[in-house]
Amino acid sequence: MTEKTSALLSGLSPGASPAAEIRVEDLYKSFGDKSVLKGINLEIHRGEMVAVLGSSGSGKSTLLRLLTGHFKPDGGRVLIADHEAAGSPLVDLATLDPVGMEQLERHWAVVFQGNGLLGGTVYDNIALPLRAVQYLDEEQIKDKVARVVRAVGLDMDKDAPANVDELSGGMAKRVAIARAIAVDPILILYDEPTSGLDPRRAWEIQDVIQAVHVHRDANGTVRTSFIVTHDKDLLHRLRPRTVVLDAGRVLFDGTYRAFQQSDSPIIRPYLETTPDS
Repeated sequence: MTEKTSALLSGLSPGASPAAEIRVEDLYKSFGDKSVLKGINLEIHRGEMVAVLGSSGSGKSTLLRLLTGHFKPDGGRVLIADHEAAGSPLVDLATLDPVGMEQLERHWAVVFQGNGLLGGTVYDNIALPLRAVQYLDEEQIKDKVARVVRAVGLDMDKDAPANVDELSGGMAKRVAIARAIAVDPILILYDEPTSGLDPRRAWEIQDVIQAVHVHRDANGTVRTSFIVTHDKDLLHRLRPRTVVLDAGRVLFDGTYRAFQQSDSPIIRPYLETTPDS
């Protein structure tokens, strides 16, 4: 993806500077005597698609949980845009009470590695946040469920009544994404979205992630996508900004093309089975 194309997808003029959606400043996190993050600095701009990768233990999952407030940093700060305030200023998660945190979370969605689906039907799972977070009436919920079911390539009549316990891995992932986008999030975070899927299903989910990222609602809202992944095909097909963590630090942060061209002995193994074009 070229810089010009990226800017257009972000709803910006080429060369314009987008606002920050996430800023991580000198972030540290340990568990007991194990130091996981060792001074992470990272800024993600509104409208970007950013993929974070690294070997097991590199800190990528810990970083995701710090961004969502599930973990508290030992040092440094996590700042996220507050889209309910004028100008969507960045706010430090550590300064927020539960009400303030809920205010931020109204504009997030997380697609968990294990999908996080509840018992019941596909419809029930997607409808849940529309009732609990957006307080929509049943007619509004039905309309919105139908829209997001179609958006992820499912069928309202056939798939919405299905029990989630009977879904294939690819179908379950589509439902998890549909539930996430039902609340019209500005920031969507994915935790290993193609993990455990066969190549064909993984490609389908990659296409859904791309379509969700570039979709604009009636207000023209620009969406930011943050993806923790080990999927080389996802990187090659979607060409996101690529961040590599190694031993708790940022080893690389740049375009996918620069990532492909890196001669780092740590990065090269990621590229061994990735197409060159």
